[in-house]
Amino acid sequence: MNGHGRADNIEVAHSVSPMKTILLLEDLPEIRAWLRKLVLEVFPGAQLSESARVHDAIELVKAIKFDLALIDLGLPDGSGVDVVTQLRDVQPEAQSVVVTIHDDDEHLFPALQAGAFGYILKEQPRELITEQLHRISQGEPPLSPSIARRVMAHFSVKAKPQRAANAVPAVSLTERESEVLLRVAKGYTLPEIGVQLGLSRHTIADYVKQIYRKLNVSSRAEVALEAQRMGLFG
Repeated sequence: MNGHGRADNIEVAHSVSPMKTILLLEDLPEIRAWLRKLVLEVFPGAQLSESARVHDAIELVKAIKFDLALIDLGLPDGSGVDVVTQLRDVQPEAQSVVVTIHDDDEHLFPALQAGAFGYILKEQPRELITEQLHRISQGEPPLSPSIARRVMAHFSVKAKPQRAANAVPAVSLTERESEVLLRVAKGYTLPEIGVQLGLSRHTIADYVKQIYRKLNVSSRAEVALEAQRMGLFG
């Protein structure tokens, strides 16, 4: 398979560019066929590479430049988290989205920490999964509603006491950066934030880059966690 997608910036590129090369990592043939059909409906013309094993998927990542990877977690030869990690290290501009049946903390948080951009549960209605996949091209992290609630609940309970106990210094953000951060964490796209704040999308993109650098994060999921830690959700 040929085809190379390239992006100069994670946040900006995936808000305006289609997904041209996509990796499907799923060991069950019927689920893989279902995902293939769904992906081609959402991203018509995309070039797909498919794998049923972690080892083979990692080899594909080494050989092909991907825009998007849909990754199951429980594979015959290991965990899909290893592929998420490989993509983060080798192709940091690619978007890794977990598609799984597992909705527990033991699977969710290692995947996010490894660099997953989104986390979709297979049990959702097809229409909801389709909607979440559509949002990827606009830079929005596809998180199943129950997963988003779990993330926010987890950190609202645990993050603040931990930060106080460890005396972690606060990150210094300007008022404008805080406004942008809150909206990014809530899932608004760059154009939407620009309209809300009366700024161009490119200006918002510059703010986002500054925020990512200051917070030392690389995904919207991490941004949402930091916004929660900083108390921006009120």
